[in-house]
Amino acid sequence: MTTQTAVTSSFIPPLQGTVVAAYGKRFQVELTDGKKRISCVTRGKKTDLACGDIVTIKLTDKHEGVVETTLPRKTLLYRSNAFKSKMLAANVTQIIIVLATQPSFYEALLNRCLIAAEAANIKALIVLNKCDLADNDDAKQKLALYTALGYQVILLSAKEDISSLRPYLQDEASILVGQSGMGKSTIINALLPNEAVRTREVSHVLDSGKHTTTAAHLYHLDEYSQLIDSPGLQEFGLHHLSTDELEHAFVEFRPFLGKCRFNNCKHLQEPDCAITEAVATNKITAERLAIYKMLRLEISH
Repeated sequence: MTTQTAVTSSFIPPLQGTVVAAYGKRFQVELTDGKKRISCVTRGKKTDLACGDIVTIKLTDKHEGVVETTLPRKTLLYRSNAFKSKMLAANVTQIIIVLATQPSFYEALLNRCLIAAEAANIKALIVLNKCDLADNDDAKQKLALYTALGYQVILLSAKEDISSLRPYLQDEASILVGQSGMGKSTIINALLPNEAVRTREVSHVLDSGKHTTTAAHLYHLDEYSQLIDSPGLQEFGLHHLSTDELEHAFVEFRPFLGKCRFNNCKHLQEPDCAITEAVATNKITAERLAIYKMLRLEISH
């Protein structure tokens, strides 16, 4: 009887579901009916899965399974350095970059997130949280540049009122990214109070946040809207981008690309560079060109 049951179970067709949590080498997969979640591993050493991936799995027990295949992704957001890459989310339509008035945010990290979003063809939304705190003028002034570039910037205090963010989440598959301490978990708590995401106080001594989210999680806001909370970022490597992808990811560069004297212009110090000339006429800011040059050298090495 046992042998017959084992033989019969081997013919059970794979089940389809969505990766809703990623814990290193183990993944939680929510079946398509939304009523059951299966704790899964991958075959061998393969662990290239991310929250939002649509997968097929084969059950190995009532609540355990193994991932068989990953369906083609519409989008993939990931970061990489010279040695390894880290997948953040799959099939998202929107990246929400969460900043705060306190602790002070890294503008370099903001730029890297925006470049990754552009390169992955995912729209970006910038959220400045903790606007109820005093001394927030500096943070607001920093973001004026990104509003001028065409990025949507919204101001809020997640502990007081989350309503200004809700319309941007409707019918979207979004991911929250940002430094630790910016208030991502507080935003999740405000949107989904029953999820009880842990939050901690910000360390003012270090002017940095303490990591509270150690794994990526996908939450359902409603039938058509999802939100992924990701671990706090301290860096966002872009080594997976080509130099062509990098320059195209700077939205203000696009009207000038292909107009330099040399076809292979690197926009570093070449003569008659259309990008450099655009900076001289205030069509591109010197700050953004400096960021481009730094990243170009970084990925070239």
